[in-house]
Amino acid sequence: MTVNGDVSFWYRETGLPSLRPALDGDRQADVAIVGAGYTGLWTAYALTKADPSLEIVLLERRFAGYGASGRNGGWLTNSITGGRESYLASHGRTTVGRFQELMNEAVDEVAHVCAEEGIDADLVKGGELTVARTPAARARLEAFAASEAEFPEAGTRLLSAGETDERLRIRGTLAGLHHPHAARIQPAKLVQGLARVVEALGVTIHEGTTVTAIEPGVPGGRDPRAVTERGTVTARHVIRATEGFTATMSQSHREWLPLNSSMIATEPLPAAVWDDLGWQHRDVVGDMAHVYMYAQRTADDRIALGGRGVPYRYGSRVDTDGTTRASTIAELTGILADMFPAAAGAAIDHAWSGVLGVPRDWRATVGLDASSGVGWAGGYVGTGVTTTNLAGRTLADLVRRARGEGGDTELLRMPWVGHRAHQWEPEPLRWLGVNLIYGSYRLADRQESQGASSRTSPFAALADRISGH
Repeated sequence: MTVNGDVSFWYRETGLPSLRPALDGDRQADVAIVGAGYTGLWTAYALTKADPSLEIVLLERRFAGYGASGRNGGWLTNSITGGRESYLASHGRTTVGRFQELMNEAVDEVAHVCAEEGIDADLVKGGELTVARTPAARARLEAFAASEAEFPEAGTRLLSAGETDERLRIRGTLAGLHHPHAARIQPAKLVQGLARVVEALGVTIHEGTTVTAIEPGVPGGRDPRAVTERGTVTARHVIRATEGFTATMSQSHREWLPLNSSMIATEPLPAAVWDDLGWQHRDVVGDMAHVYMYAQRTADDRIALGGRGVPYRYGSRVDTDGTTRASTIAELTGILADMFPAAAGAAIDHAWSGVLGVPRDWRATVGLDASSGVGWAGGYVGTGVTTTNLAGRTLADLVRRARGEGGDTELLRMPWVGHRAHQWEPEPLRWLGVNLIYGSYRLADRQESQGASSRTSPFAALADRISGH
């Protein structure tokens, strides 16, 4: 029987963690971090490594890795959220190219920390494979490959159908694109391992502690504060690292839209299935559909596959335990059977959902307001497994510079630092817009799958205009 929710499949192996003690009264710290997912943990790790004397407090409403960090598809890849092209006019080719190299390096940095700190996250660096299965998707893939050629730093390589099949046999593949700067991970193992490491380094993690407000500091007056029902943490700097759950904070309700993504995991598949599929390199895999899928081959030989499902809940509501609609499970199971016929009869052992943060311009951001002492990072739009590492190191540099302990580092010159997007529209415009966008994308995919035209469906062009993506 399919387990539905229970946070995610990834915790079936590790077990849901016992809660660390909640905050018990007011306290002071050098740095308070709201959210104990990848962003908060990488920030704490980088700060502590740079200055072990810092008193750092992490505040988490449930447990470390409860949100997207413990539910994602396990793609440790080099994508720049929102694309490189959006930064060219403002920052130039050299800086944007270096930004891409830093994202490549961040993949290896995560692997290095895992090895150095003894975190077994089932990490295998097989690269990222994107496939096209319709003439229109192939045309988009070829156009994407041409734009990627302008940035050889990314390392992409266009593959024929035959070359793609040599890596992984997906039914109907017409072409593929591969790059080496990506790895498969087990998300819960990574986030729980990071939490143990930063705790051993002296960071305090308070779980079961909901931050209701972040109050900015006043220059020449009081420091910023993270306010909870269990007490208030006052610190010289308060970092908001809440990603998809940012909308639950009243002062940030429309800043990032909590977009839902859902996943399924099959039972372990026998050797005969893998003989048919290949997938020996353990690439993470996606496609060029508008409502795209993403997948990995897990360490215990399952296929874990995700997609959009129900993209948005009215009023920017977020889920609790990851429970997923039956219609979404059926849709993802259909994608699995269509793309991987050899696995079509496999039982679905687990289904779950989570939310990711989407800024209005679809570009991630990291920053620190020197006047208020409040920092932030997020808006990863599903690319956060790697990006959080770079964001955490960038936040650490921002904090150290503000404390007079560091200067203008290379990370602080990257184009996403200090970036701000417009807020999302109020309801019901937000709900109507998101559903129109994804309804149009679904229509586009359906139209393209039924025709031989290499032109992208006009429904997709409409959705792109509405979304601003």
